[in-house]
Amino acid sequence: MSPAVKYTLGRLGLFVVVFAALFPLPLNILVKAMIAFVASAGFAFFLLRKWRDQMAEQLGSAAQRRAAEKARLRSALAGDDVAAAAGDRVAAADAQSDTAPGENKTEADK
Repeated sequence: MSPAVKYTLGRLGLFVVVFAALFPLPLNILVKAMIAFVASAGFAFFLLRKWRDQMAEQLGSAAQRRAAEKARLRSALAGDDVAAAAGDRVAAADAQSDTAPGENKTEADK
């Protein structure tokens, strides 16, 4: 499962747990929801640190891949044949690998 999905479901789960704990209190439902939202954000900061770091790493590596591909395409459009040939080799290697170019590889696959 993707780190972003795990983190999102964890945040949602924390919100539901805190909201359920506040349910017996005699407060307006919107006030309970606001308290649950703020409290679950605080709990997530400490309890979901590992998943948040994994998600940040995944997003960072995706941004680096996009930046590298953008630079390769810009140099290819500028007429730099060496960069275009290098990018074609990288694209061919991605096509031959077990995972699609957008998928994350596990630590064992790297």
